[in-house]
Amino acid sequence: MNDILSKLERKIARVAIPNLTMKLIICYVIGYVIYYIPGLKGILNYMTLDAYQILHGQVWRLVSWVLMPPMTSNLFFTIITLVFYYSIGTTMERVWGDARYNLYILSGLLFTVLGEFITAGLMMVIYPTSATPANFAAIATNFSIYYVNMSILLAFAATFPDNVILFMFFIPLKMKWLGVIYGLWLAAEALISLLGGSFWNFFPIAASLLNFVVFWFAGGRGIHARPSEIRRRREFRREVRRSESAHMTPKGIARHKCAICGQTELDNPNLEFRFCSKCNGNYEYCNEHLFTHQHKT
Repeated sequence: MNDILSKLERKIARVAIPNLTMKLIICYVIGYVIYYIPGLKGILNYMTLDAYQILHGQVWRLVSWVLMPPMTSNLFFTIITLVFYYSIGTTMERVWGDARYNLYILSGLLFTVLGEFITAGLMMVIYPTSATPANFAAIATNFSIYYVNMSILLAFAATFPDNVILFMFFIPLKMKWLGVIYGLWLAAEALISLLGGSFWNFFPIAASLLNFVVFWFAGGRGIHARPSEIRRRREFRREVRRSESAHMTPKGIARHKCAICGQTELDNPNLEFRFCSKCNGNYEYCNEHLFTHQHKT
């Protein structure tokens, strides 16, 4: 699967959109402007990802739904959310590169579109008497780019698990725990929707989670979550401390240095370092960049 993702990255590299996070934020802002300006709000009804209307000729909805913002009456919360997602999105662009980040966002959008059409199909099969244009339009409001953004948060939390943010502006919280909270919350919401028969709420969430699973675990990065890997890392740290004690490394001199970010064990004692077997040369990387760097040839 990792080879497939690498091939897709190479194919999309030439047409990858730079600063994609900023462009997505601009789409959000346009959607909110339309929502808050009196007389324009009705336009949003013609921009939703409505499978019924798409199949009846309104094909622009395949693109225009990206402008649909999550509806909220709290403008302050909206601004804070946009700033937060701009921060983590631009960071992921720098770490992954434009090609992988574009592919991640594009796959999230495609999974969401597929989820809408599956939802519409199930609606016609399970509830044929309720398969009306009005009900299809109501279902379409559940499909926005909100859950795609949630998948960005999950990817960021998995990439930088030890980064600390101020949750609710005053509670210091590591990203890995925020990612766990969001992931469990999304999974619970999806499961409750599915068990309750509200599959139109299930598929938007499932699309974002599937996007994260495909890219993270299929790409080899999920190895950090395996119990055997956690145990191996713990043993490795124990051996490193024992080795450093035996060799009496002079204080202030680093033994390891990441070829990407330049961090050493002196900068962050929680970092681990590995040499990449696929790189041509002795290049050492920290655990944050071991699986995300471009191989040296």
